[in-house]
Amino acid sequence: MEAIASFTIDHTRLKPGIYVSRQDRGFTTFDLRITEPNKEPAMAPAAIHSLEHLMATWFRNSAVKDDVVYVGPMGCLTGMYIIMTGSYDVEDMRRLTIECLEWLLGQEQVPATEPQTCGNYLLHDLPMCKWESARYLDRLQHHFHSEYTPLHVTLADGKVFADA
Repeated sequence: MEAIASFTIDHTRLKPGIYVSRQDRGFTTFDLRITEPNKEPAMAPAAIHSLEHLMATWFRNSAVKDDVVYVGPMGCLTGMYIIMTGSYDVEDMRRLTIECLEWLLGQEQVPATEPQTCGNYLLHDLPMCKWESARYLDRLQHHFHSEYTPLHVTLADGKVFADA
């Protein structure tokens, strides 16, 4: 099997920011890295679940709503993926994410948190979601990162990690 592209990124050097994870077939997958992997705690499941509801609501009601394909959390709980159609780059996503986070910080409730609208409606934490969002907003505005560091691992048989 081929290595998944995101597994070829050196997560020990990955900083919070916005990255292009992949571009193919007219789609761009953005990696919104909120915490520093393996150095900072991952987001709490309830906080990132609330972030998912709020970010999905904002993006799917924004000026770019027709280009939004997916908004959801990473399994490692260190960030979110946003998949878009159209021509968007990291700076576009940075601007959109800043707008989203500024809106999010003014919210007093998480949308769609009833049993009829959410598969785990009790797993939400708006205060912690806002704390993580405020910290991420500061990072996007003052300490922005957008370039991946590739992983360079050579196996015993001479193959590099991505070819293993």
